[in-house]
Amino acid sequence: MKLKSILLRYYPPGIMLEYEKGGEVKTKSIDLLDLSASKHLLLLLFLLSFSTDVKALVDEIHKAEPLITASRMDQVRILVERLQKKLRQYNDHQFYLFKVLRAHILPLTNVALNKSGSCFITGSYDRTCKLWETASGEELHTLQGHRNVVYAIAFNNPYGRLHTLSGHCAEISSALFNWDCSLILTSSMDKTCRLWDATNGKCLATLTGHDDEILDSCFDFPGKLIATASADGTARVFCAATRKCITKLEGHEGEISKISFNPQGSRLLTGSSDTTARIWDALTGQCLQVLEGHTDEIFSCAFNYQGNIVITGSKDNTCRIWR
Repeated sequence: MKLKSILLRYYPPGIMLEYEKGGEVKTKSIDLLDLSASKHLLLLLFLLSFSTDVKALVDEIHKAEPLITASRMDQVRILVERLQKKLRQYNDHQFYLFKVLRAHILPLTNVALNKSGSCFITGSYDRTCKLWETASGEELHTLQGHRNVVYAIAFNNPYGRLHTLSGHCAEISSALFNWDCSLILTSSMDKTCRLWDATNGKCLATLTGHDDEILDSCFDFPGKLIATASADGTARVFCAATRKCITKLEGHEGEISKISFNPQGSRLLTGSSDTTARIWDALTGQCLQVLEGHTDEIFSCAFNYQGNIVITGSKDNTCRIWR
């Protein structure tokens, strides 16, 4: 095998290798948060810190990947330092209200940003979806045809698979793949989340601990952390490998309807019926910022792909852009 080029992947953090084997050009990826699964949180802190020795991670990459020879280690070091700088860029970002859109004639149920954050989509009780330009707030398209409330929306992910998953004993409130579509996470009104093997549809684990219905759940980008949001007014963070609760997020005065990680995995965003959204430290559970301004419960909220823009959608018929 002959290494042709090394490319950087920001989210989830990793390195892409392009190499030649038997006359054919192939690619493979090194997930930096997978080099030592038991050290996931330490590696995450490493990537978010300038003070940690870069050489330690480069040495680990060199040991784990035969294509990375000694002559390529300086190049890998430069890429890791660039990745470090990128992930650190928005870690301490303070959000302010950028724009308020009168999006629908009835309450919003969901919002979602595209990968670049240039556009977002809203769903509503008015049975429509609308596509918007983030920078200008201009409505680009209205999608019609549904005969009832639009509860869930998303931009296309080309890696999805289809399975019938049976096991919950009440309504399922959310379902999503991890980044490489090897796992599926579902949350339910039965107060549990379930983790499923996407290749065969088998349940791998049941996450418990909430005292009321679980309204939303999500993976961080590498799929190593799971966050849950509940009608009991709390959110929880679980380790996907051990299925154990790492931290509990408390502070909202109403049910939490939506939760999401920023791309770096260091922050969590929650939206609540108490009319606020909150930014949290994903590892400690500390509330870092309260986003106030909506006059009714928040149904949905999301980070953009860089983590420096937040969108919130509310029953007050508006969505707000924070940046």
